[in-house]
Amino acid sequence: MPRNKSLLGQSFIFKPEVIDDIHIKAELGRYRMRGMSLFKNIPTWDDLTFLPGTLTRFVIEGYREKCLTKTIIGPNAKRPLELDIPIYITGMSFGALSYEAKTALARGATMAGTATCSGEGGMIPDERRYSSKWLYQCIQSRYGFNPHHLRLADACEFFIGQGCKVGLGGHLMGQKVTDQVAEMRSLPAGIDQRSPARHPDWLGPDDLSLKINEIREATDGQIPIQLKLGSARVYDDVRMALKTNPDSIYIDGMEGSTGAGPHLATEETGVPGIAAIRQARKAFDDLGYTGKISLVYAGGIRNGADVAKAIALGADAVAIGHSAMMALNCNKD
Repeated sequence: MPRNKSLLGQSFIFKPEVIDDIHIKAELGRYRMRGMSLFKNIPTWDDLTFLPGTLTRFVIEGYREKCLTKTIIGPNAKRPLELDIPIYITGMSFGALSYEAKTALARGATMAGTATCSGEGGMIPDERRYSSKWLYQCIQSRYGFNPHHLRLADACEFFIGQGCKVGLGGHLMGQKVTDQVAEMRSLPAGIDQRSPARHPDWLGPDDLSLKINEIREATDGQIPIQLKLGSARVYDDVRMALKTNPDSIYIDGMEGSTGAGPHLATEETGVPGIAAIRQARKAFDDLGYTGKISLVYAGGIRNGADVAKAIALGADAVAIGHSAMMALNCNKD
């Protein structure tokens, strides 16, 4: 038995960080909120390696031959979203990100021949102006929704859930709700802003299918419509989503990040991306939608190797968020 005064702190169950967490919650009188991704150990992209080409597979002569990276999202849409690379910048709201960050990411995406997404809360005119390809996100709260802005988009994304807090709505901390953000969302400045977990316009797949048709009508049936799902019952959810006739489905693994969310939800809910992609692709294959509807993955993508692994597992494209923020020197000491 340990002889230290604090025997409890040496417990396998009640580790020092667990005790600290209990103390903090007792003082706060509520659950803990934080941003970023999960901290616990789960299967990651580092657990996978590639089988390189040798005698049984031809290899590309990198200095003389090109590897084609052009990617099409929503191939059956009248005006598919065409990207030069299978990577685009996911939806991150104005508020969670500053004006400077949003416009810088738009410029960078255009330079790379890819797209950005508005995220929650509506459109910043300059973000749209600097984005050669741009997705407009529709969320549960309808914050900032404008049908005229929707018609400016190259694709529409229906936000149903995200990987790091599946089943919960958005949460923008009050210190980030500036006067400009509050005006866009038609809400008071300086207080926390929450989005509901459920969409008010539909309850199930039949209603969702009608809503998708409504968006198609509003955009003259031109642009792809994408459903963004958090990773939970992935196989069943994707099967149901496919039957609503979208042009693309976006699966967000539990490695995905958030601007603010309950620590417990981030750590204890969701499915790792490695498993989520395979379950989603199986649903596509079983229903015969492979090649007809696109599969986009996001969550924990850090570099080109992660992108390639996600595509090898079955994704058609990936979206990045936190890595793009880090490229802007976010969280740099």
